[in-house]
Amino acid sequence: MRPTAYILLYVADTLASLAFYEKRLGRKAFESFPTFASIGLGDGLTLGLWSVSSVAPDVTPPGGSEIGIVLDAPDAVDRTFADWQADGVTILQQPTDMVFGRTFLAADPDGHRIRVFAETAAA
Repeated sequence: MRPTAYILLYVADTLASLAFYEKRLGRKAFESFPTFASIGLGDGLTLGLWSVSSVAPDVTPPGGSEIGIVLDAPDAVDRTFADWQADGVTILQQPTDMVFGRTFLAADPDGHRIRVFAETAAA
């Protein structure tokens, strides 16, 4: 399926970021070049990893955003946390219960925030 929407992350090392996201998302890239790679996320949505040194025009990456990965149950959040921690992924927030559900926060090799969570049933 041809992508209809991209989430683009500016990265320092495209291939290192690609390896990180392929493992975390359990998906392989459908295109990969030294300065750009794409991983299909389903329903036409694609994660693009673009080397900040090749973006035109030049950019200064903004901050303050997160990629969310939704899991089906709180215990899946805890298992994923243990796996990622064992792999040496940078953890920014230990597993905790928040108003929306069970969650932890990690960072990719470029410091982009990744929130893993399982939603709590609405009251």
